[in-house]
Amino acid sequence: MKNPYFKFFLVLLLIASPLSLFAAGATIKGKITETGTNEILPGANITIQGTKMGTASGMNGIYQINNIPPGQYTLTVSFMGYKSIEKNVTLESGATLTENFALTQEVLLGKEVAILADRAQERKTPVAFTNVQKVDMEARLGSQDIPMVMNVTPSVYATMQGGGSGDARLSVRGFNQRNVAIMINGVPINDMENGWVYWSNWDGLGDATSSIQMQRGLSAVNLATPSIGGTMNVITDPAGMSAGAKYKQEFGNDGFLKTTLSAASGLVDGKYAVMATVVRKTGDGLIDKTWTDAWAYYLGASWQMNKANRLELYAVGAPQRHGQNSYKQNIAAFSHEYAASLEDYDAAALDVFKESADGRRYNENWNVVNESFTGEEFFNGNRTQRYAKGYLNERENYYHKPIVNLNWYSQLSSKTNLFTTLYYSGGVGGGSGTLGSVVYDRASQPSQIVNWNKTIEINKGIVDAKGNPKDPRRSLGILRNSVNNQWTVGLISKVNYKVSKTLECNIGLDWRTAEIEHYREVRNLLGGDYYVSKDSQFWPAEGKRLGLGDKVGYDFTNTVDWIGGFAQAEYSLEKFTAYGMAGYSVVSYSYESFFKKGPDGNTLKLDATNIDGYQAKGGAQYNITKNFDVFGNAGYVNKIPIFDNVISDDKGTKAENPQNETFTSLEFGVNYYSKLIAAKVNYYYTLWTDRTKSQWTTLADGTEDLVFITGMDQLHTGVEIEAAVKPINLLRVDLAASFGNWTYQNDVSGYYLNYDNPSAPQANYNFYIKDLKVGDAPQTQLALGATLFPIKGLFLQGTYRYYMNHYADFDPFSRTTATDRAEGWKAPDYGIVDFHASYALPVKVGPIGLSVFAHIFNALDEIYVQDAVDNSSFNSYKVSGKIVNPHKADAAEVFIGLPRSFNVGLQLNY
Repeated sequence: MKNPYFKFFLVLLLIASPLSLFAAGATIKGKITETGTNEILPGANITIQGTKMGTASGMNGIYQINNIPPGQYTLTVSFMGYKSIEKNVTLESGATLTENFALTQEVLLGKEVAILADRAQERKTPVAFTNVQKVDMEARLGSQDIPMVMNVTPSVYATMQGGGSGDARLSVRGFNQRNVAIMINGVPINDMENGWVYWSNWDGLGDATSSIQMQRGLSAVNLATPSIGGTMNVITDPAGMSAGAKYKQEFGNDGFLKTTLSAASGLVDGKYAVMATVVRKTGDGLIDKTWTDAWAYYLGASWQMNKANRLELYAVGAPQRHGQNSYKQNIAAFSHEYAASLEDYDAAALDVFKESADGRRYNENWNVVNESFTGEEFFNGNRTQRYAKGYLNERENYYHKPIVNLNWYSQLSSKTNLFTTLYYSGGVGGGSGTLGSVVYDRASQPSQIVNWNKTIEINKGIVDAKGNPKDPRRSLGILRNSVNNQWTVGLISKVNYKVSKTLECNIGLDWRTAEIEHYREVRNLLGGDYYVSKDSQFWPAEGKRLGLGDKVGYDFTNTVDWIGGFAQAEYSLEKFTAYGMAGYSVVSYSYESFFKKGPDGNTLKLDATNIDGYQAKGGAQYNITKNFDVFGNAGYVNKIPIFDNVISDDKGTKAENPQNETFTSLEFGVNYYSKLIAAKVNYYYTLWTDRTKSQWTTLADGTEDLVFITGMDQLHTGVEIEAAVKPINLLRVDLAASFGNWTYQNDVSGYYLNYDNPSAPQANYNFYIKDLKVGDAPQTQLALGATLFPIKGLFLQGTYRYYMNHYADFDPFSRTTATDRAEGWKAPDYGIVDFHASYALPVKVGPIGLSVFAHIFNALDEIYVQDAVDNSSFNSYKVSGKIVNPHKADAAEVFIGLPRSFNVGLQLNY
């Protein structure tokens, strides 16, 4: 009852209890499906014009609106990406009317964000894709990171890694996030420097998501995004939904508490609409000390200026802090019993690696600290007290990266439409770690953990750890922040021209510019008054004394300037669709270091300009019958290297001749739809040629250069299956399966010149990787789900996911020994069971409805390896510094899968 939002809704509930609750109203019900495929459409909006009454179709496509006063009404059915339907109905007192609707896919003015996002359409777009609607997310996500809801999609593998909130990662068809395009409302959000995606920046986005579409492979997206493995399009809630409000309260294990408030104005005066969501989330963390302290917000607003022009504004952000578990461990650190059960784990390693008392919850990145220590911390420009009095996190992430879109949709003529979005994203924050000489404790732990109390004692003392005298005010080891402050501005504009009834063309522009500040700063002096650093070439030779918030380590600013264009044509007949597109992009990078001197004695500046790349792809789909269609697509991508492969932040050197990587993709599939079953089967082929390794070398004049070692190829092929069967209205069975074969194709040999040794400058290299499996994700995945609808409003679902052929991640450029041809370590096969349930109570108080829900993840508490690295440098079993059993279980470091957890809650809808 201390929750103010709960009190607000309790008062609202009492006020909204009219006598009309007991009147004999009418009922209208029915089912919403897709034209042609008969696929159910969960989450479609059904509203009664002129009233605030409405609902959304459930997981089985069924809707029902009760207690409607008798009379004549106009019923409106709408769903993102489909043509709306209106129907006049007459309702009599106490009667029940059944109205079923079949919606046709068509993007109309007011739904244009789907065009900006290049969303694929059933029976039209010739790519393999899966849609996840809002009701699917509400049914399965349970406040996990967004990628986790995609785990029942073929060839998609997502994990929570160390278990920190927002620390999830995603791979598609064996490609990690650097080669998967992630978009929000059609705007790419992959990091502009390294291509990664940090999901903590979008914590809470799931509460404002209308749908997600995962297009696997090169996809139908025409922007020059890294969509090699696939493209994940996240579409947020449209502002034009019917008026209403929602209060959602969630509870979970380890003190998890999450409150969500949403409100929508509905369409006002036929022109304006606003929707807003606010989220507050706290918790101690399932993994030890991976606490979370987060907010999230979402705003959507629209203005229908006239019949031909519409403006939409979207803003989403998630200011947050959370404790992290960043380091994988030897398997024995989590469980000696589990390690010993593995056939290839050497029992002798159990004497080396202790088992943590915390078991699977073990986290190396924290330790206790005396509460009497009151040293201040510094982050985000402010001095503050540490998160907890009794312990310190070595690794904490804090960040806020809002993204704001202004979309303009204009119908220039009956044949020409313009779709434009101007967007801004600004990030502020960073992550913590140690710097200098801190004291580690491993005697009682499986791996080294910072001993904060001993470090503070030495920093305050008159001698260092070796007994040498020191100033009692000087800190020898500290906590630092690695800060990443950035802003991005971009513009995406597309013109769509309908040449004829069968042919339409698109041309577009993609412009982005970004500036990113990187520096470290003193976060916590750990008992001392100052820290001495010699990191800047502009400082005295003896170093500089630094206090809280002073910059340390490095200080530089990068810029990325991107311009690209594309053209696309689409030809459509009644049963046949074909498209082709081509795109070209140019990128320029710049770097300025404020700690390194350039040739003129001022700050070091580097520029890498006009690096270009291109892509071409196309496909066709033929609907053989009303139930059966086939499709195929092909593409070629010449990918621009990321910033980190062109300019070295550490060395302050750039590559004079950066090399592009290339990808060739083929895909074909068949789809079948009927009232009983819907099934999709497809085959894919993706060849990554000239995978590049950057290598620093010394030129003849003594300067350094970055050379690119090319020639490494890897091939990803596989078969993907999706099926849904609904034998009766009470039951739906879903299947997803993928059978991949991802391998390195060839050994690589060559040489480059390195004048570190002028008498023998030829540096030879050999990498022995032919036929080895690509690691980092299971190559075989199965998912089976059964959903029951036993009574109206009740939803019960169980899912079982099984993973096989999961080879540990490794650097293929580390295989330099001709006799080392062994596969990387293969993690044990495993299966996970999850349960989900929700119930919309049949009793309403006035316009307020109540539903309850529950999720149990890893319900059987399975112990399994979810992430692994082969031949760990830090946590493998070694004797005399040498790995005893290469490519075996005791040589790997892993993240063990999260133990059983739960999420329950209630939701009030107005």
